[in-house]
Amino acid sequence: MMIARWQIDARFGHKEEALKLMRKWMSEIGSQIGWKEDATRILTGSIGARESLIETEVQIGGLDELEAAWAKLAKIAAHQKWGKDLEPLIVSGTPRWEIFRVVE
Repeated sequence: MMIARWQIDARFGHKEEALKLMRKWMSEIGSQIGWKEDATRILTGSIGARESLIETEVQIGGLDELEAAWAKLAKIAAHQKWGKDLEPLIVSGTPRWEIFRVVE
């Protein structure tokens, strides 16, 4: 099992709007690629992390599962529109993926 984390930094004053779009993505688009609500969560920076940080975390079986999800995303028009809606709300250059292997 692995944990995939997608991180972005919200622009100052736009965090709540960005969080709203993240929740919308999880319910409308994430569900189309097989990411179930009980295997995902959205986190924000609090103490020791940037307050602007928004992180989406998903539990996956392995890298092949993640690759399959990304392949499905490329074909979903709503995902492309969502990305354009999110872009003005985030700091350019901050989106990144981190993949962790669950040991215990």
